[in-house]
Amino acid sequence: METNKRSIRRTLLMTGSLALIAGTLSGCFDDDDDQQPDPTPTMAPSPTPTQTTYDVTPCLQQEVAPGVSVAGLIVPDTLTLDLSGTSGFPNGRKLSDPVIDVTLAVIFLDLDTHSATTLAGLPLNPPSNDVAFQSSFPFLAPPQGSPPVTTATGTTFTFRSSSPDQYTRVDRMGMPAVSTALIGSDTKVAYNDADPADDASGTFVPELTEQLTGLTNALADDLVAAGLQPCATATTAS
Repeated sequence: METNKRSIRRTLLMTGSLALIAGTLSGCFDDDDDQQPDPTPTMAPSPTPTQTTYDVTPCLQQEVAPGVSVAGLIVPDTLTLDLSGTSGFPNGRKLSDPVIDVTLAVIFLDLDTHSATTLAGLPLNPPSNDVAFQSSFPFLAPPQGSPPVTTATGTTFTFRSSSPDQYTRVDRMGMPAVSTALIGSDTKVAYNDADPADDASGTFVPELTEQLTGLTNALADDLVAAGLQPCATATTAS
């Protein structure tokens, strides 16, 4: 008799447990529990952007002045001075000359369409030095400081007369922006240690061309968007 009671008690406990589990599971489903969820839509891959490459040969061949090409200005990397010509960059350099703007214009813009001073005319840089230059040597503006520094007159300069081997070259200062913009970082030391004779022999022409091509590929669309005509010509699209 006692055995039957224990058997009935186990049956009731199991029945109650099953009822509890069934009630819990029923709350997890609705009337549509026999339907599969809608598949997540798959987005179509974005098309690969078309990239145009450029030939910078026309940029290097265009003339900045009669008989003077861009290539002739940057190879060899020297700043020339023709005493019979008009002074001012690229024939020498005045303190007020916007040399970087002019250099960038002649290597990127079509000079048949734009002037070499086109970029200098844009409000990208201060139009002049914050303090006026002096009209006599050393021509630079007086030194500034806080408190103000006594104005230099140019009579207290002491020029060193050491031989060239006493100096260390850290950068070539020929045509502005050539060493800075057109020579890659892995070539700068070799370039700055070299001489204009190495430039004239063509040592760095491939490097100059490669860097100018890379810069043009990156900037040409921005120049066009700004209403400017690049001097480089589009070659292939991939």
